Amino acid sequence: MKLYNTLTRKVEELKPLSPPAVTVYTCGPTVYDYAHVGHWFTYVRMDTLIRTLKASAFKPKWVMNITDVGHLTSDADEGEDKLQAGARREGKTAWEVAAFYTEDFLHGMELLHIQTPTRIVKATDHIQDQIALVKRLEDKGYTYVIDDGVYYDTGKFPKYPEFARLDIDEQQHGIRVKPSRQKRHGIDFALWKFSPKDVQRDMEWDSPWGKGFPGWHIECSAMSMKYLGDTLDIHTGGIDHIPVHHTNEIAQSEAATGKRFANYWMHSNHVTVDGEKISKSLGNGIRLQEIMAKGITPEAVRLHILESHYRSQSKFSWDSLIAAQNRLRDLRAMAVLRWQAPVTTKDSGTFALRDVPLQIAQCLADDLDTPQALAYLSDVSTQLQVVLIEQDMIDHFEAMLQGIDDLLGIDLMGEADIVDEQKKLIAERTAAREAKEWKKSDQIRDRLLDQGIVLRDTPYGTIWSRV
Repeated sequence: MKLYNTLTRKVEELKPLSPPAVTVYTCGPTVYDYAHVGHWFTYVRMDTLIRTLKASAFKPKWVMNITDVGHLTSDADEGEDKLQAGARREGKTAWEVAAFYTEDFLHGMELLHIQTPTRIVKATDHIQDQIALVKRLEDKGYTYVIDDGVYYDTGKFPKYPEFARLDIDEQQHGIRVKPSRQKRHGIDFALWKFSPKDVQRDMEWDSPWGKGFPGWHIECSAMSMKYLGDTLDIHTGGIDHIPVHHTNEIAQSEAATGKRFANYWMHSNHVTVDGEKISKSLGNGIRLQEIMAKGITPEAVRLHILESHYRSQSKFSWDSLIAAQNRLRDLRAMAVLRWQAPVTTKDSGTFALRDVPLQIAQCLADDLDTPQALAYLSDVSTQLQVVLIEQDMIDHFEAMLQGIDDLLGIDLMGEADIVDEQKKLIAERTAAREAKEWKKSDQIRDRLLDQGIVLRDTPYGTIWSRV
């Protein structure tokens, strides 16, 4: 299996530390608001990575975090904690906000057929692990304390700019973060933030440095290394994490352990709407529920995400979603052939059903080439709807569908048969056609269409599909 590695900026053969096991860490959501479609692009792509690893005979151990404290509104470690901001916005506690949006996120994962990670870990459940890691860095001389918290001294980690190819001179002059009079370097970042004086936060803990809460970056290092070891096989996340969050993770983790933090880094590129990156601040963060309210299914959303490569800058549009819904309808028309296979056909025996999942897996094993996989699948669907399948091929056909679902997560096996009453109507229409009662035949066709059933006449009988 090959994967583009942000660390080396090239596609590489995946070689885990202890094959067939492979450790994967994904930066999860900050649960202060609803996830938008840009977030779901990232998580569907990470799920596709896990599915591809399994298809490539690896055994992934996948950990995803939930950021429910410590993510400030500024890269400069200034501003309000996003959970506190959400609490103020909604008139709830930060704990209530975190619980509500965590549940909403997990529900969205189910709708989009994103597999449940081996572990989903919350920052607030691992405060002591984070404190221990900060203490470890302190003991090694990488930290210092200023008025608002404990900071990491990036000047003591010479490799700091390497991962993101940063121009340190520009960074120090505040291009990325605003300078602080107390910071030793403008790019130094908070490991532990002190609670404001005379203010009681919803989320705060005692520490060796005083009451406060962890910085955003320290949580991912502490939790990933706790469950996956000092060196991860694959670390994943959005491309926007490269210059700040992931750079800081590398600095603090490698300073603490003396080992490489992750051997492979996979990043999902930006998603744009009308040429602008999707973000809550721009007000273009469309929710999954808004899409579903317009009659677009979660499977169509997933298919739309898979239509673009994870390293390309993707364009979200309603027209594209509708096109994906139509594409999904075509794939489902193929899937329901399992319920109506004739005893024999002229051509279907020439089609190698068992090869279909293998071909898709090959596309995915080549740096998760989902566009190529879907193009191949569309060709398969077109062919099968012409040649159909025979009764004695149903088991192989169902195995093919299950293989597709395992790889792409679009639930073709979930397509149910029509009910007996609809089958009787199709039989009545067939009899009417044989008797050349064309008006009656058309009336039955229209009646079924009103029920969402489309008919197609073939040399082997009438084939139905859903609108």
